[in-house]
Amino acid sequence: MGSYIPSSAAERSQMLGAIGLESMRDLYQAVPEQMLVSSLDLPEGASELEVIRLMQAYAGENRVFDSIFRGAGAYHHYIPSIVKSVIAKEDFLTAYTPYQAEISQGILQSIFEYQTMIAELTGMDASNASVYDGASAAAEALTMCRDKKRTSALVASTIQPMVMSTIQTYSDGADAEVIRVPELDGRMDIEALKSLLHDGVASVYFQQPNYYGLFEDAQAIIEIAHQAGAKVIMGVNPIALALMATPGELGADIAVGEGQPLGLPLAFGGPYLGFMATRMAMVRRLPGRIVGETVDVDGKRAFVLTLQAREQHIRREKAQSNICSNQALCAMAASVYAAAMGRDGLIEVANQCHSKAVYLNQAICALPGFEVVHEGEFFHEFVTRCPIDAQLLMQKLEQRGILGGLPLDDGNILWCATEMNTKAQMDQLVDALKEVAR
Repeated sequence: MGSYIPSSAAERSQMLGAIGLESMRDLYQAVPEQMLVSSLDLPEGASELEVIRLMQAYAGENRVFDSIFRGAGAYHHYIPSIVKSVIAKEDFLTAYTPYQAEISQGILQSIFEYQTMIAELTGMDASNASVYDGASAAAEALTMCRDKKRTSALVASTIQPMVMSTIQTYSDGADAEVIRVPELDGRMDIEALKSLLHDGVASVYFQQPNYYGLFEDAQAIIEIAHQAGAKVIMGVNPIALALMATPGELGADIAVGEGQPLGLPLAFGGPYLGFMATRMAMVRRLPGRIVGETVDVDGKRAFVLTLQAREQHIRREKAQSNICSNQALCAMAASVYAAAMGRDGLIEVANQCHSKAVYLNQAICALPGFEVVHEGEFFHEFVTRCPIDAQLLMQKLEQRGILGGLPLDDGNILWCATEMNTKAQMDQLVDALKEVAR
């Protein structure tokens, strides 16, 4: 599949008008003005070498931090060198969705291994071959659960804001109702959930751990939703799955999440990887690619694209989803990462993330004015109050070479620790906080 690029100003104007915009600049309304470049101001007739040096000078203005204490959906993890080495092989790097399965056995096997890994990690029966990112995975999962009688979705207010925005965009387009379940002390309000459930609710979505790093009462949420006849979708951190109960063990119907922690660099926000897994009863409603295992005419192991009568093969108005591709290279990276780390390696990463977050939490909260906002169990993120302006604090930390936590709308700070944070870095952060706050 290709991308259509309008060839004339008239075509561009017509297409912009169809979506209520006047100019190409209007497409970038969400991008802060200071981040937009109107022109590069290149000298006329500059040589290739001169242009490269100029671009390198521009790139040199970027700040690259070694000491990072920010997560909120994208996490700084160690990536073994074998990950990049394997996915850089041209057989994988240049491969696209395999339309001729019989001559794409290598690519199909790599995708099948990825699906197997996701199914084992989530405790589910089947996985697709990935979607664009964790936010679209969550939105697609809500679509999976809707039918003619049940069209509404209850979504926890404690989920990642960008995931909420994507869910809302998908649902607005489908004319489907999304109701936010209020939070109570940083978690979903269970009593509010009970009061909001009715016969038209198709699904309940929550994240584990949630946006504030806290563990929700997953068992109670799932039981209450199922009693009302609604499906349950769990958004999960794949690293945390090495320690916590899986969606399959808890009884959820669908597990989704952002696969970036599985061997993908931060990379200025992408490309990332959305994983989806479900129980066999709902496998026919999974969007995107699914690779299956079979045997050929000689009885040898072989792989096929299964359940193909889907998005791009049938009329759009009958399709369950309009996603028809997959993040094959990112999925390959996740597979190589998981294979390189192994079961014990993933558990070690998760343990280090949690133990370092606990140490950082105790050290920061020992400072005046930095008390924890929400009590309870957390994985590797937590929220503290801040005795001074949070944005000013972050600027002061950046001057010391530290990327601090994420300032929230209420003035509090969401902190994160991973296996990449050393004790020396955490102690340096605490000393800087003490100095700046004083």
